[in-house]
Amino acid sequence: MMEYKNITVAGSGVLGSQIAYQTAFHGFNVSVYDINDEALNVAKERINKLKDVYKADLNATDAVVDSAFKRISFNSDLAKAVKNADLVIEAIPEVVSIKTDFYEKLGQVAPEKTVFATNSSTLLPSQFAEATGRPGKFLALHFANEIWKNNTAEVMKHPGTDESVFNEVIEFAKAIGMVALPLHKEQPGYILNSLLVPFLDAAQTLLAREVADVETIDKTWMIGTGAPLGPFAILDIVGVTTAYHIVSAKAQATGNPEAQKVADLMKENYIDKGKLGRETGEGFYKYPNPSFAQPDFLKG
Repeated sequence: MMEYKNITVAGSGVLGSQIAYQTAFHGFNVSVYDINDEALNVAKERINKLKDVYKADLNATDAVVDSAFKRISFNSDLAKAVKNADLVIEAIPEVVSIKTDFYEKLGQVAPEKTVFATNSSTLLPSQFAEATGRPGKFLALHFANEIWKNNTAEVMKHPGTDESVFNEVIEFAKAIGMVALPLHKEQPGYILNSLLVPFLDAAQTLLAREVADVETIDKTWMIGTGAPLGPFAILDIVGVTTAYHIVSAKAQATGNPEAQKVADLMKENYIDKGKLGRETGEGFYKYPNPSFAQPDFLKG
């Protein structure tokens, strides 16, 4: 079985940065790739902030978090970013054309040994297997947000994935502190998002139909189920941009007017106004002191 040492994470957004730091924290050499130096500078700041999070949540020492950061390199040249890669984890936007184009380029510059894994939230690996040029060495590896705490790693093969590669990636997931969850058949949304996305869709539809406002919808869920967060608080963690891409793709694929209405609402009221979620300080709620976290939020 191949032993992975050098990992490239392609895409340095919220989750890509988390994957990179979690992987480095567990001793792997990590190369972070993004399309330009501006994106990489944002990623450096994002990952630097994770050091304090790991100290608070995992009781990690200064020496450990600093050492992890030093194992990460940043590169906007794809060929250089994947030069020594045993595994490339793709975490770029949920847009089919962008992913297809990326895999066609990646397949041309990555070493023959390199395994490719997509972190796509909703798309199937078989949609991109041919574009990779190495379908046997391609599969899905999906992480939940706040990876260091919500440490699920859903490993999903497509019909052409080599069984040895599937097993290698399961072992890699365990090696970076994940609970590896093997999926033997392709499923849009894996397990987690097969449960989560319809729930979040329902909340967004209620808002688009003007049935109730954000706080009322979240409050209803939190009181009725005892859940610590409502759907819109979860969407702020996921990121409004990711949620928008998912519902927009659904609207385009199905021609569903209600999905389009949700997409339009997200774009006009949140995306276009820079309200992208917790990371930007405002999404459906304002941070760092959102109303749902206030002691009286669940009272009458």
